[in-house]
Amino acid sequence: MEFYSLSVTQGTMNSVLHRRYSSIVGLLLATSILILNCEGNKVLVYPVDGSHWVNMKVLIEALHSRGHEITVIRPSSSWYITEHSPLYKTITVLDGIDSLGDFIKENLKKMVEMQIGRGSTLEFMKVQMNFFSMVSNAHAIACNTVSTIIEDKELLGRLQDEQYDLVLTDPAITVGVVLASYLKLPLVLNVRWIMSGEGHFAIAPSPLSYIPVPGTGLTDKMTFGQRLKNILFYAIILYQNTFVVGPHYKELCDKYFDKDCDIVSLLQEADIWLMRIDFVFDFPRPTMPNVVYMGGFQCKPSKPLPQDLEAFVQSSGEHGFIIMTLGTLVDGLPADTAEEIAAVFSKLPQKVIWRHLGAKPSTLGNN
Repeated sequence: MEFYSLSVTQGTMNSVLHRRYSSIVGLLLATSILILNCEGNKVLVYPVDGSHWVNMKVLIEALHSRGHEITVIRPSSSWYITEHSPLYKTITVLDGIDSLGDFIKENLKKMVEMQIGRGSTLEFMKVQMNFFSMVSNAHAIACNTVSTIIEDKELLGRLQDEQYDLVLTDPAITVGVVLASYLKLPLVLNVRWIMSGEGHFAIAPSPLSYIPVPGTGLTDKMTFGQRLKNILFYAIILYQNTFVVGPHYKELCDKYFDKDCDIVSLLQEADIWLMRIDFVFDFPRPTMPNVVYMGGFQCKPSKPLPQDLEAFVQSSGEHGFIIMTLGTLVDGLPADTAEEIAAVFSKLPQKVIWRHLGAKPSTLGNN
């Protein structure tokens, strides 16, 4: 039976991802290189919520299975990180919010609509400004949370008394890096994205003449005009880093570290970068010896499908089936967009499994 994906071909990926899963032992050895012995060491995890937590939990499961003691710092408004788990202990920090998730989801829906070509230039600019506001608010809340941890002398004392062996964090929201530096602990990053873009741009030489900025749709072979486009996209990243998220981290650095400290320097001091991509799927680029590529690490051997879903898949016959999903944060699409997508799907010979939580489209087919 054939399987089709909207983002990548299963046949191409299957063997590679299986090898990546088999190599997770090597990955964990890299993670544990800073730990003096391999029996029951203490790891402090400062994760990012949403889909980032999904892959962080894979590392936590593997570390727990090898006898390490895991403590996870979670905000009180967390969507995915449960307070009670057999895998880890938690420290819950009040962040004083309850609606950030709804704000992010609403803005992401608007971004999806713009990506498919709807709306005026003015609307596009409005969405971009809303997106910058959303990003700034998320980082501001995170910075306030880590400041609360540092200012809480009782909690800070507990963290110091535990004598953790290292901090494992996702630097997409970079406050875990700040806490690790303040506690003077070795730092391991579970990373693809940092606070203002792709991680390689912070740690390795990245000439814009042949290294495309993610989101440009460019390759390493660029015309002069394409290089200008690449520079423009990178300028947006610099703007975001300097004016949108950077000020929040500068305030933290000025408050708790030397005046010459900056968040990028703290990032660059990380001991190991566990990069959630596979080098063979990227364009040639400089890298660093403390970067470990672990693309596909979250893939596991398949499990049997529920009986009703298995029957649906088997009914697809020789044509196979398609999985349609927009990730963990997008619940649905604008009604007219969903109608158009459903109409297209209804004409396909494949069966379709579509994660959609909005109203049922009237053009939905019987496949």
